[in-house]
Amino acid sequence: MSKSKASWWFSLILVLIIGFAFCGAINWSESKAKLRLEVREGLKQTKIFLSSLDEAKNILVSEVDLLAGNSFQGYSSPDGNLSSLASLADYDYQQQMWSYQVKTGDTLQKIADKFKVSIETLCWANDLNPASTLKIGQQLNILPVSGVLYLVRSGDTLSQIAQLHQAKTEEILAFNNLGDPKQLSVGDLLIIPNGKKPKQAPRLTPVASSYFILPTVGRITQGLHPFNAVDVANKCGTPIYAAASGIVQKAGSISIGGNRVRIIHSNGVVTYYGHLSRILVVPGQKVSQGQEIGLMGRTGHATGCHVHFDVRGAVNPLAKYQVGTVLHY
Repeated sequence: MSKSKASWWFSLILVLIIGFAFCGAINWSESKAKLRLEVREGLKQTKIFLSSLDEAKNILVSEVDLLAGNSFQGYSSPDGNLSSLASLADYDYQQQMWSYQVKTGDTLQKIADKFKVSIETLCWANDLNPASTLKIGQQLNILPVSGVLYLVRSGDTLSQIAQLHQAKTEEILAFNNLGDPKQLSVGDLLIIPNGKKPKQAPRLTPVASSYFILPTVGRITQGLHPFNAVDVANKCGTPIYAAASGIVQKAGSISIGGNRVRIIHSNGVVTYYGHLSRILVVPGQKVSQGQEIGLMGRTGHATGCHVHFDVRGAVNPLAKYQVGTVLHY
């Protein structure tokens, strides 16, 4: 066989090998994508609600019940010892909930049936009672399961929380993806499956309106929304300041909130600063009111440069401003 003819056959075989490999890669990729899709659909069909599912959408949390009807109150620390309140574990999670807009013909019972939760659950999550009249366009927060939403406070233990809500500790652990009860920290939000609202609410103490300062400057682009939060937008890199003195409880990145900082204050109230482009503090660090803790960004699930500022255990001081208000010192 001549050299040129041998070269021709070699080239043909090489082309065939590459072709088969390319087709196999495409089929493998399509199979893998199909498998991922089936897994996601399977999770949705079986209604598994875990914080680790980045595919989840419409993740919302009601603060109405936590804030005792949006009164200007916050949870008090029994000993005032910040060190005992701060959990340095790098753990965070997001409960998956829905926000539903009331339509013509809706009743509490119909909505409860639609989402397969008890009417008591619907009322507890929205500060309503079974006789409440709904308004067209009204936003309701829907828990993913019958039960209650609970804000972890100083001194809480999982067994106490379960007993208070007539629930089972193992169900609380499983539903909130908690491997160890010690992962709980003040300011965490727990969904208590099949829990009952306590007849007597925890003792509260007033928080002065001057307790917090503005956490940044910019324009309010979204008023009070789930997680008791207000969004303030400005250029990426705008400084973010501690609204009050305290200890950095958590600092790092999570899928939805992006780069975030949580600070616990001497009265047990927790403030949260999300979507930062840069974090300038570390867990356990003491910060003063007005100290720069990060820079505004658009990390996580954010469509523009802003800070998601929420307050857990007290009224958000920015809730009194209308959307469009420009905040400045």
